[in-house]
Amino acid sequence: MLNKYESIFIINTEVGEETTKALVEKFKGLLETSAQLESIDEWGKKKLAYPIEDCNEGYYVLVNFTAESSFPHELERIYKITDGIIKYMIIKKEK
Repeated sequence: MLNKYESIFIINTEVGEETTKALVEKFKGLLETSAQLESIDEWGKKKLAYPIEDCNEGYYVLVNFTAESSFPHELERIYKITDGIIKYMIIKKEK
């Protein structure tokens, strides 16, 4: 059964502009192959509400997608092991 999800992830700005673009493309590609990507919205560099891993700024990316119920667990695993991702959240949307 397919469900709708929303995910936001924050990339450490200290990794550089090229790495930031590569990470966005990596997750875009992953979502296009393993789920149905509905939208990707790059909010850009913003000040964090509180320091995370000694960072005061992060590059925010919001994605909306439709996927099987098992996919968010895999996406979370990939977020956790990816260098440069300092925070993420995956939310199941109501129908």
